[in-house]
Amino acid sequence: MSLKSVKFVAISSAAMLFTSVALAEEVTVSQLNKNFVVKGAQVETLTIKAGDSIKFLNEDPFFHNIFSLSDLKTFDLGSYPKGESKSVTFEKPGVEEVECAIHPGMHLKVTVK
Repeated sequence: MSLKSVKFVAISSAAMLFTSVALAEEVTVSQLNKNFVVKGAQVETLTIKAGDSIKFLNEDPFFHNIFSLSDLKTFDLGSYPKGESKSVTFEKPGVEEVECAIHPGMHLKVTVK
């Protein structure tokens, strides 16, 4: 492979990486009235793209602790109060089961495409 070809491959790879990062979105999922809420509507399912992030925003007057034990991505955001948020980026396609450790009735199924 010539030096010119190597440079082209490197530039093409960098451009693809920049494009995928630029296209990634951050979706805000609020915790309100012990429910997961997107744009004012209660949700139990959510579909996002690989590379997207979810910002979990606590809008309740009490703590939440959002976590997942799914094989796709295991995480535990810890307890956080009203007005605070924590984000998780989902790199791979699959299904994620998200819950609140403090409020066992809170469930969110995230499909990553």
